[in-house]
Amino acid sequence: MNKFCKIYIFALLVLIPFSFLNAQHTGKKKKSTVHSAQKSQSKTSSKKGTVSKPESTSFKKVQAEPVQIESDETAPKVVTVTSAFKPSLRNAAKINFMAATPVTDSTRIPVNYNIPSQNLFFIYQPVSIKPVAFIPDSGFKWVNNQYIKLGYGNYATPFAEAGFAFGDGKKTIFDLTGNYISSKGSLPYQEFSKVGIKALGIFNSANNELTTNFFYNNSTQYKYGFTDKSAVSKGQLQQNFNAFGAEIGVKNKMPSDFGITYHPQFKFINFADNNGATEYNFKGIAPISKSITKVMSFDLSFTADISSLNKSSVPVQVKNNLYYLKTGIQFNTPNFKVNAGIQPSWDNNKFSMLPNVTAEAKLNKQNLMLMAGWVGSFTKNSYYSLSNINPWLAQPNTLLNTKQSEQYLGIKGSNGSHFTYNASISFLKWNNQPLFVNDTAKSNTQTFNIVYESALTGVRFHAEAGYTIQEKFTFIGGFNYTQFADEQLYYKPWGLLPLEITGSLRYKITRDISVKSDLFFWDGSYYRTGSLGTQKLNPALDFNAGAEFSVLPKLNLWIQFNNIFNNQYQRWNQYQVLGFNVLGGVVYSFQ
Repeated sequence: MNKFCKIYIFALLVLIPFSFLNAQHTGKKKKSTVHSAQKSQSKTSSKKGTVSKPESTSFKKVQAEPVQIESDETAPKVVTVTSAFKPSLRNAAKINFMAATPVTDSTRIPVNYNIPSQNLFFIYQPVSIKPVAFIPDSGFKWVNNQYIKLGYGNYATPFAEAGFAFGDGKKTIFDLTGNYISSKGSLPYQEFSKVGIKALGIFNSANNELTTNFFYNNSTQYKYGFTDKSAVSKGQLQQNFNAFGAEIGVKNKMPSDFGITYHPQFKFINFADNNGATEYNFKGIAPISKSITKVMSFDLSFTADISSLNKSSVPVQVKNNLYYLKTGIQFNTPNFKVNAGIQPSWDNNKFSMLPNVTAEAKLNKQNLMLMAGWVGSFTKNSYYSLSNINPWLAQPNTLLNTKQSEQYLGIKGSNGSHFTYNASISFLKWNNQPLFVNDTAKSNTQTFNIVYESALTGVRFHAEAGYTIQEKFTFIGGFNYTQFADEQLYYKPWGLLPLEITGSLRYKITRDISVKSDLFFWDGSYYRTGSLGTQKLNPALDFNAGAEFSVLPKLNLWIQFNNIFNNQYQRWNQYQVLGFNVLGGVVYSFQ
């Protein structure tokens, strides 16, 4: 026992120091934990707890909630934390309203830029401009103008003209004009008078436009170009023509759902003279166009032109009928346009096939176009159409239509927005071309007869140029030179002009002053003499000028000078024109 008691006592002596050290270490941990908990509770209490404000001091007393420590029975049950808190504001920064001026730096920083050269290449092309139907704006206002123009000049020349417009300008438009002029020259029976009346009516619907046109013309002149003064009287020399015409047509403003456009027209003319001749002319045109694609379309047109001349002399009746069908396929792009077709024709039951081929190509960006084509056509010859060319002709005994074939090459274009031009060279061939010759009878040389050249060829040079500035300035000039050759029946193309030069200028100087001028020059035509020889007339130059200016809000004065150079030229053999003449008068506008 003693032995075991010694061993037991020795073990306790060894373990007691280690137990003491371990107890101290455990106590320190507990105290640290309690201290941390107290700190945390103190912070929480200071933030969330109730703060009371004592009356005698500015300090605040914060009492935390009781914290219970379960792990240590010796720790106090309630912990009271008291801290002093003194609120204060942060020092504000003073704003400096008088800032110091920055030091001027005169040193220049060198900057080098490397700018490469720019070359612009546009790879796009503008789209083509296509015409569309014009839809008037709601602010558009149609003005019905009415005016009367009166004047008088030398050669006993009274002049009168009037114009009246009616309608609303949208659905209906009516226009009525009339004119009268007469003159008496210095030569025996060198006198004439002309009266004309024209009425135009336009009726618009949603997609169609109906156009009507009526006219009446009366002209009286005397065949004063006689050579035998003892064999004629004034009644025998009188030549009086009356013409009445009516026309009606309808067209659609926009293509239909199937891409079809149409424009049928019907014309009727009744023509008569004072020698018992009456002529009826009827012409019907039925064109139609069908769009196949955006750049391709098909055109088809049928024309019937029928005329009948009834005379009191032999032959009593002269008929002249012409029918033709015009076809073509059009290929149209911004830079290229082609029309290829044919025209089968029946001229008084005689069949002919005519070409109808044209092409246009854009050469550069300056709107320069190259033109080429081979076109055939018919010119309808009637008593009415021939009298408009030469009013001193006799009643025709035969009426033949002129067949023409033209092969041409040319250019056209514009330079800027004001100047336009075109020029071409053509090779032409005519069949049944009417020529005007003086009658071979000595007492009737003042009358022209019509003969037909069966075949005639020629080379023609044509040029036109125009310059326009809005409605203030307009100039148009034309040049035509034709070299006739290869006559089959007659020696020369009697009555046809080989050279023509024309010019027209209109200039509105101010709102109240405008001037105009016209120039005509042509080389003399060939004519047949009484001995069946051929001679040529002298060249002719005719220059006219006029002006108009306002004197009152509705009253204008006008003056016109004709044949300023007083050239006594002849357009037709034995018929000398009037010399210098001047007319002047007033224009009164009702609106």
